Amino acid sequence: MDHRDAEATAADVHSDDVNLAEAVRAEFGHTTAYLNTATCGVLPRAAVAAVHAMADAAGAGLPEGFGDLAVVGRVREGFARLAGVAPSRVAIGSAVATHVGLIAAALPAGSEVLCVEGDFASVMNPFVAWGDLKTRFVPLESVAGAVRERTALVALSAVQSADGRVADLAAIREASAGYGARMLVDATQAVGWLPFDAAPYDYTVTAGFKWLLASRGVSYLTVSEEAQEGLVPLHAGWMAAGPGRDPFYGPMAEPARDARRFDESPAFLAYHAAEPSLALLERVGIAAVHAHDTALADRFRAGLATLGHEPVPGRAPIVAVPGLADRQPALLAAGIPTAARAGALRASFHLYNTEAEVDRALDALS
Repeated sequence: MDHRDAEATAADVHSDDVNLAEAVRAEFGHTTAYLNTATCGVLPRAAVAAVHAMADAAGAGLPEGFGDLAVVGRVREGFARLAGVAPSRVAIGSAVATHVGLIAAALPAGSEVLCVEGDFASVMNPFVAWGDLKTRFVPLESVAGAVRERTALVALSAVQSADGRVADLAAIREASAGYGARMLVDATQAVGWLPFDAAPYDYTVTAGFKWLLASRGVSYLTVSEEAQEGLVPLHAGWMAAGPGRDPFYGPMAEPARDARRFDESPAFLAYHAAEPSLALLERVGIAAVHAHDTALADRFRAGLATLGHEPVPGRAPIVAVPGLADRQPALLAAGIPTAARAGALRASFHLYNTEAEVDRALDALS
């Protein structure tokens, strides 16, 4: 049976959702069947143009090449809207691990941090490297039941990078709250395709270069008002200064009174790229992106089944196929970028992908 016969088993979606990729095709200039957003997203044309404009200005010695803090402010606000929090809860930075390290440094010596086996390194390594913490690892499905009285923090990804499994965050939050433990959620593989509300969590961290379609150098930390009081701005620079003296020359009179005190100095090129990317996602709407992305993943899973392959179950647009990691180089040579992760072939689908690209990948695997 041809794999296309299996598409009837996929979830029904509205035609508007199916045609989303056609609606945004003019926004992108990629020339491959790019199925690797979980590694790095495709920059929209407007983001590429913003980077070129700033780089050209920098090369010409013009002030426009120095970077614009107003752009950084609009990026903060755009991410806050996508994450369902006030901009006062959002700190900007360049890497998730830096944010997580800040949280690790704030924990009392001997604190237990509960993590997920096989989770992404950036959400656990800072705790492991901070020598006076006790890091405990459990399977993803066991996290809620593994929280105990001595647990100070539960740290995990909302969606697993390796295989797309989605955490039961509501159950984990309920268990954490029952023991008074704080919760850190890495939303890197969620925000941008999955409707996500950062408000219930003490901390969230999100890299901006995947589903949010920016480049490396953009990351976001959200901190609840209560958790802000216990977090020390260890890398405070001029961006972290509150009202008072000239922020460029210290010492600062006081740090900013909200999450901005945890800001890093921004990588301006990356933030200039992030602004049009976030604007595009807001125009399309995350609900529409979610429907489109998951429908493509369903089509791919159904087609894999007809080919005799068994992907990791789920509904995320990240599809992992154990045992097929060795097919990644051949797919790349055929113009179909994917990834090899944890012994599996990993394909990931976003708003610029089409059903034809799903079928192209299945044909290559057959």
